[in-house]
Amino acid sequence: MAGTETGSRAEADGLADVAAGLDALDTPVERGTPWWRRLLTRAVPPVVAVLAVLAVWQALWAAAIWPEFKLPAPAAVGEHVGGLVGDGEIWGVLWVSVHRAVLGFLTAVIIATPLGLLVARVPLLRNAVGPLITGLQSLPSVAWVPAAILWFGLTPATIYAVVLLGSVPSIMNGLMSGLDQVPPLLTRVGKAVGAGPLTSARLVSLPAALPGYLAGCKQGWAFSWRSLMAAELIANSPQLGVGLGQTLEQARAMNSMSGVIAAILLILLVGISIELLVFRPVERRVLRGRGLAGAV
Repeated sequence: MAGTETGSRAEADGLADVAAGLDALDTPVERGTPWWRRLLTRAVPPVVAVLAVLAVWQALWAAAIWPEFKLPAPAAVGEHVGGLVGDGEIWGVLWVSVHRAVLGFLTAVIIATPLGLLVARVPLLRNAVGPLITGLQSLPSVAWVPAAILWFGLTPATIYAVVLLGSVPSIMNGLMSGLDQVPPLLTRVGKAVGAGPLTSARLVSLPAALPGYLAGCKQGWAFSWRSLMAAELIANSPQLGVGLGQTLEQARAMNSMSGVIAAILLILLVGISIELLVFRPVERRVLRGRGLAGAV
């Protein structure tokens, strides 16, 4: 009898060791990295890339392959940006465009999330409108601008309509793709513990689909920003204010290549800043929570 108890205890200890080993495999491994190494790996490469682009640009300008009005010097563009900063005009321009994009994107998230959940979970609805959503995502946002102007006139509603029509399909597709990759076992467990459809969606489906949903949100932001620039380029009115798109169009109308390139660089800077300051930290946190610390 004593031998049997000893054997059972040894078997239980072995199973406990196996379980502890499996838990250790699932636990994200955190490696402390010195701050200077993080700085070198994250900050230095982009700076080097920017300097390389500026060097090539300066070399092309110095070679005089194109006339000055087609390719101005980097210094001329820098002076133009400095003038916008010096007189304070740049802050008003950035505010007009960025607050429109953020408001439109947040509205798109609010609209696309429940719609994406509904379409993903109802097969008949998925078969009916799934191809349409994909088609709308591939439709260039600029195609909506003439229709929106006819619908709403030269008003802010036109801008927001174009932003929503450009971003909602992308967010929906990202969420639907993430939900398609959720293991069916998770939803069955939710039902087994008595979770209703709304509770299961909030506590099971959405958290499990978070990486795909986040990718859809990133793409939705990109579409929001691109849609906004397309709308601002075409729809010009005193009611709309002056954003980056209008600034770009005004520089084009004045044949100012320095102004055109400065506006393009500002548009690019906003897009990069939102990616680095908002989406990159959120994505890194989500992936690390799933044991993918080295993914971002």
